[in-house]
Amino acid sequence: MGDGCKIDALADRFALTAPTSATEDIDEYLLVRWRGDDGRPADGYGTLTEWFNKQLLGHFYENAGRETLGVRLDSEYEALVGEDELLRAEVEDDLASDGIDPARVREAFVSRSTMRRHLNDCLNGNKDSSTGESDWERRSIDLTLDMAEGRIRDALSSLSAKGAFPDPDSVEIDVEVQVRCVDDPYQIPLSEALAGSFECSESRGSNVA
Repeated sequence: MGDGCKIDALADRFALTAPTSATEDIDEYLLVRWRGDDGRPADGYGTLTEWFNKQLLGHFYENAGRETLGVRLDSEYEALVGEDELLRAEVEDDLASDGIDPARVREAFVSRSTMRRHLNDCLNGNKDSSTGESDWERRSIDLTLDMAEGRIRDALSSLSAKGAFPDPDSVEIDVEVQVRCVDDPYQIPLSEALAGSFECSESRGSNVA
């Protein structure tokens, strides 16, 4: 299952497995979380992408003998995928000092669109659209991002036919929404904000970038 798919190739290459508390292999674990088969709210593509990428980052840390405590790994992952270039460079320099090649880490990370294709195409997964009325907000976000990705790919296909862009099948399209508090330049991916505790003071509100 999943032959030729990037996520399966990475899982094999880095010997990634599902959490020890799970009885499924990593593909089944992703499907269970995506569909909410374990009784918990179903996770979206962004949340699962973040989980998978953190498993990859943890592999690099373990191989280099670097501390893998959740808080440190979480904060450094956010820095690596965030918009703060100075903070990202600081973390990359720190990784390099431990013998971890930041370029290899970036190359290994998967995008939201890769996770979507893995679940829908590589694994032939199906998600019951009626699952959890209370989760309609996250499903709506996923649907909106999927529609945006599809329209962008259609437009790029047209540009490709005119010789103005490479074949869209040779590139990855990753649509991601960034959020920040008003008057605060620091942004984080919406998927991370939904997965954690993202708050703004009432006086400042929030904003979508």
